[in-house]
Amino acid sequence: MFTLRRRDALQQANITHVLSVLRTPLDQHLFSPFKHMVVEVDDVDDENLLEHFPATNRFIQDGLDGGGGVLVHCAMGKSRSATAVIAYLMQEHNISPSEALSHVRQARSICEPNDGFMKQLELYGEMKTPDNVEDNPAYQRWVYQREIELSRACGQAPEADKIRFEDEHVTDQTSSFELRCRKCRRPLATSQYLVSHKPSSSQNCAHYFLDPLSWMRPELEQGKTEGRLECPKCHTNVGKYAWQGMQCSCGDWVVPGISLSKGRIDDARKATTGIRHPPGASVPPPQAGSHSRQNL
Repeated sequence: MFTLRRRDALQQANITHVLSVLRTPLDQHLFSPFKHMVVEVDDVDDENLLEHFPATNRFIQDGLDGGGGVLVHCAMGKSRSATAVIAYLMQEHNISPSEALSHVRQARSICEPNDGFMKQLELYGEMKTPDNVEDNPAYQRWVYQREIELSRACGQAPEADKIRFEDEHVTDQTSSFELRCRKCRRPLATSQYLVSHKPSSSQNCAHYFLDPLSWMRPELEQGKTEGRLECPKCHTNVGKYAWQGMQCSCGDWVVPGISLSKGRIDDARKATTGIRHPPGASVPPPQAGSHSRQNL
């Protein structure tokens, strides 16, 4: 912020635009005659700076395209302003967050975005630095996960309108297999909605963990922190959920924990048009009028 009072240095650098990335009340006379933009964020891990990247990138580019220079500042010139500059460099030069940070540090060695901002920059790179982040499914999932974490911290279920039912947003229906209710054969999920986790022991997992799906809506929107999941067709208990998280039989914790029990589900492999039953499970006979599913 002190750089704003160094008028001779600003004039020498041909500064025409100033981007302020902070929430502190600002003395507006400091910004005359510059074109000025303010992004009001705090330097904390859970602040959403990612949503502002397209706008700050455009502002920086406008300043450079006009033949001027752009001063990007926060309070200390270390985390928030560095994050905004890194986002611009990533989009303009198609480089990674670490590469962009390395370039910034050549001019200002103390630059160090906080951990939350670095993760947002990494996500921005994975999204291919789009001009519109809010319509990007990866960004929407990230916002949903933030809501889940906030609800978890409060010991509550997320608000009904904040739950993201993944099958209502995905257009690519490519999947290698689907999960069906063992009793009535009703499809419940496909492989693309599985949530991966890392087993912390050699013990096999007894659950499939999933994203929220639309058939779960009547249960998940009740505001309960945990409960059972029933097949929407035959109402058999097929799984359970816990917004605060659930420990798999393998020892790993999954948050939120939305699971189907492998003992109540058949895994229909599309590549082999067969069913892979969990080890030790009894194989039900083919239903009348259906093809045999016992070939693996």
